[in-house]
Amino acid sequence: MHESPEDVARVQALLDRSYHAAGAHLRSIHSEERRITAADLVKRLQGMCLLVLATVSSAGRPLTGPVDGVFHRGSFYFGTDPDAVRWRQIRRNPAVSATHLLSEDWAVIVHGSAVPADVSRSGPEGLRATLLEVYTPKYGPNWEAFVDSGPVYARIEAERLYALDVTAGASKYPGDDHSAD
Repeated sequence: MHESPEDVARVQALLDRSYHAAGAHLRSIHSEERRITAADLVKRLQGMCLLVLATVSSAGRPLTGPVDGVFHRGSFYFGTDPDAVRWRQIRRNPAVSATHLLSEDWAVIVHGSAVPADVSRSGPEGLRATLLEVYTPKYGPNWEAFVDSGPVYARIEAERLYALDVTAGASKYPGDDHSAD
């Protein structure tokens, strides 16, 4: 976990603002007892997490696709090829949304803008160090040469963030009380 106490506080403030601005329907599903705190979120989002990333086409249509996500210093980062359609879309319109949905039990949803990220810095708290920590054990020491071969990375500058654990509530669905069964 590379998040500082300030990072965790920033993520918690974002979660709080997001839920405050959310509609009644979302808040009825993401009840307070089901919401994941920032402290718990950073513990859960260790290593690589698969994100379904939505970008905006030139026609204004949403397009989704899977990307490797890494949660670092309180933000999601993802990489892609600089010639990928997704990267061209982001350069034209940086609006993105992403969902991490490991199972039906918990989910993380983020809406914001994709901002290019520098992976050349090699400090111990930098993104590069985190990427090497995550991917080198899986792909071997040559992964560092891959990251230097040209993929581009972006950070999702979050405007809204939601984190839900449905197992934390008294029932699985709002209004569904089977305690008398």
